[in-house]
Amino acid sequence: MPIPSRSRRLAGPAAAVLALLFTDAGCAAPPGGAGPTALHLSAATPPARGDIDGFTWALYAEPPVLDYLYAFDYPQNTVLANVCESLMRWTPQLTLEPGLAEKATQTDPTTWVYDLRPDVRFHSGATLTADDAVASLSRHLDPELGSYWVEDFKNVESVEKTGPLQITVHLTTPDALFPQAMANSAGTVARAATMAEQGKAFGTADGGLDCTGPFRLGEWEQGASLRLDRFDGYWGKRAKAGHVTFAFLPDSAARTNALLTGEVDGSFAVPPESMSRLRAADDGHLYSGESLTTVNLAVADLGGTLADVRVRRALMLALDREGFAKGAMRGAATPTGSLVAKGTWRGGPPDPGSVHRDLEEAKRLVDEAGARGRKLTVASSPLGPDVALLAVAVQDAGRRIGLDVEIRTVAPDAFTALFSDPEARKGLDLFPYTYYLSVTDPLSMYANFRTGQFENYAGYSSPAYDALADEATAEYDPARRAELTARLAEMASDEAVCLPVAEYPGSVYLSRRITGAPTTISYMYAPWAAEVGAP
Repeated sequence: MPIPSRSRRLAGPAAAVLALLFTDAGCAAPPGGAGPTALHLSAATPPARGDIDGFTWALYAEPPVLDYLYAFDYPQNTVLANVCESLMRWTPQLTLEPGLAEKATQTDPTTWVYDLRPDVRFHSGATLTADDAVASLSRHLDPELGSYWVEDFKNVESVEKTGPLQITVHLTTPDALFPQAMANSAGTVARAATMAEQGKAFGTADGGLDCTGPFRLGEWEQGASLRLDRFDGYWGKRAKAGHVTFAFLPDSAARTNALLTGEVDGSFAVPPESMSRLRAADDGHLYSGESLTTVNLAVADLGGTLADVRVRRALMLALDREGFAKGAMRGAATPTGSLVAKGTWRGGPPDPGSVHRDLEEAKRLVDEAGARGRKLTVASSPLGPDVALLAVAVQDAGRRIGLDVEIRTVAPDAFTALFSDPEARKGLDLFPYTYYLSVTDPLSMYANFRTGQFENYAGYSSPAYDALADEATAEYDPARRAELTARLAEMASDEAVCLPVAEYPGSVYLSRRITGAPTTISYMYAPWAAEVGAP
């Protein structure tokens, strides 16, 4: 990614199904590579057989904060998943299982009861209670705190304690995404007293954390590294490593060299341009797994040149997705006309999105819309070569069909603001973004285009779309919900509210010194580092 994103999740098939879907997926050779390569997707690396003192892990950026309310991107979630836990848990097979709640019970369409595990200790030594769970979930409902996960709580009426180790969540309307979100940061539980004492310092280098995970927050040297130490009072299986040190290495070349020289032992989200070198490394191994991730072009403004859907459709038809996948993503990605990865559907109907390049039809649409020669502005950033190359691909597509596309380069920190600040998006028509789901449910992507949604960057509004999205959200039956979501996908594609480009698997590199890390995107919300140990 490089670019901030987010998502949700749901239950689904097992790793075997994922393997069947993708084992034979071929990919083009990277420039200068040895030839076509077959990607094998698995759910995990070989299990660890023994303990180790510790290991070092590379992050492409330092987490700005570790408060779960704002854990909405790769660096913070990769760390936080090992320190703080949620009511439910995302497995490496991307299914749901109990987390801090040993049981979740739906007593009626709008009521969820969570029974907490007994004798769970926080890192401070205090015992987990229902009061902690109520306080933790209720923070998302406080507008003063500005939780990034507020959309998951939009249908929550109240969270109440109904026993010493039981909480009950009352919804205003049935919501099939809510119980799934309890496995990501939306369902995190921290100690209520510590959060109250620390206030704004909670989750910072100065304040710290007080959670229940297999690791506790250790020394945080800002700008350099962050250490987690094994928590010996953990309720679950003891971590195999005594500590984990996260090294902040924003430069992709430096990060790759650190992996190749053994300076660090591993990393998720390996840069595409480094995959061929890491795949050929003698002292480590590169694995791939389901990431539920797509690269897209977000429409930032429906009031300018892109106001006419024919122009948006023309860009869809003109964009060279194959070239982007082979060039920018070094063959690690697959061109797609869908906003969600294939594996997300989990047995539901196939995504209708499929776009073939057709420049003549694209030019016809531009002329029909009277848009020939009109200007578009697309954002670029030095954040990563994929961002810059996608902006160039848009400019090339525009030139071929009669649109004047200007590229505006945005600094990495300012680029992050595009995802949360409408002011930062002013003057832009499009910007590249990577989007990963945080639940295994395609609805979590398509629900974003409802009127007024946080991630509805273009401000798209359609009563028919809203009604269908509401119907899908209220549907607890997975098969029926998938059918409704497929209709949403078709509407989103027809309206071109967001332009899909490619999907790609996740990657993880491990030195020969360690093993046990997951290969799927489950590492964002489950304590993955506890499984890493000696081969």
